This record gives sequence, C-alpha cells and structure tokens, in this order.
Amino acid sequence: MKLKKINEQLQERLVAQGLTEPNEMQFESFSLIKSGADVVIVAGPKTGKTTTMVINVIQKLGKPFQQSPRALVITKDKDSVLALEAQFKDLAKYNELRVYGVHDKSDLDVDKNEISAGIDILIGTTTRLNDMFTTAGFDVNQLKIVALDEAEELIKGRLEAKMVRLLDSIGKTQYLFFSRNITERLDFLIDRVTIEPTIFDMEAEDDEEDDYFDEEDLLDDELTEDELTEDEIDGEVEEVEEDETEEDEISE
Repeated sequence: MKLKKINEQLQERLVAQGLTEPNEMQFESFSLIKSGADVVIVAGPKTGKTTTMVINVIQKLGKPFQQSPRALVITKDKDSVLALEAQFKDLAKYNELRVYGVHDKSDLDVDKNEISAGIDILIGTTTRLNDMFTTAGFDVNQLKIVALDEAEELIKGRLEAKMVRLLDSIGKTQYLFFSRNITERLDFLIDRVTIEPTIFDMEAEDDEEDDYFDEEDLLDDELTEDELTEDEIDGEVEEVEEDETEEDEISE
C-alpha cells in the first residue's frame, strides 16, 4: 500500500493480502494519525473504516514491547471483538504484535491472566474493559493509542457512563474515533477526551466543514436520552460506581 513512511513489515503484509492501493480515507488520514494527532473519521459501512483503524494501530506500535497493552480498541459486542481480533492478527502477522480480545461472555479471570502475560493490542467491549480496568490494576499509562470502533454505538443508554469512566481512567494518549455519524452525545465525549481533533467526514459532499451532525440522530437523542450535560454524565458515572460497589459487597 502506497503510504508515506509506512512500516516495512506492515507494508509487506498488506501487499501479500492484496491491499496495494489506499482508498481516499486511508490516504488522507494516514500522515496525520501517524503524527500523533487525535482524529475522528465519519464514514458509512464498507468504506474501509476498520482497515484504516487496524493499519494505523499497527503502524503506531511497530513491534512487540513490554507487558502492558499499548493499544486499546473498543467495540460494541462479542462478534465485533472476534472479527477485529482476527483482522489485527492477520495484518500484524509480520510485525508479530500480540493481540487479545475480551467481551462480556469471556472468562474474566482467564482474560486477566492472558493480559498479564503480555500483549500489545487489547480489544474489548465497553462493559468488560470497564470491569477489567477498575479491578485488575492494569497500567493504563502505557497506552499509546485508543481507538473506538462504531463509536456512536458505544455510548447508548448506560454504556455512556461506563465509557466516560473508562476513558477518564486513561492518561494522556492519542484517540481515534470511527463512526457512521456524530450525534450530540458523541460530540460531547469527543470534546471531553481529545485535543483539537481533526474530523474527516467521508460522507459529506457539499456540507460546510463544521456541519457534521446528523439531524435525525440529534432528534432521537432529544426524545430518548437526556444525559447531555457534563454534570449529568458525571452523575451517571457515580451511579454506575455505586452499583458496582453494591455488587461487590453482595458477592463478598
């Protein structure tokens, strides 16, 4: 794939898999992501969002190093975790990066042991990652990049409070958001954790640069979900923490 200063092992693997030419999204965003900037990519299905994410995470890490995960990829469910895990292992084959996926139905103790043994890329669902990061004591300060796949799906209902809590526990790092559209709720989260992100709206045609909200989603948010202010989100986070504390006391 013809991208400026792409990792040699990654380049070789992409060519071996028949990925020789970048699409517009991959070409336009690669150098900026490589520079360490926070980036938001808005695009529909089957546009190469997932491949773009995988390429850039592998490019960021390059080779295996240390025990703690250096890349965190958050996705919506078990099937998405398994699919991403397979794609990362495939394209990172020549880089020999260690990839591991966790989800709500995986064994928590097994997951903790596997991660403690040493991995480079951790993929998981919001709920499972939130549980692991709050109980296992992982060194989140080693994370070099955090990517959210189908980000608008990751903050629905009470998942929003868990996502905020999870991201708030992470120190300074690079963020990549991949989404089909940007709702007001997602924009709030992006603004909370990123620093002057660059937005690539691959769906927009003649829209003005800053006009990237989906009107239907904004209306849906107003009708069905009301935690739009920072104080209300923080309240939801505290409620989740209280529920988890009560569950721990009951289990003891």
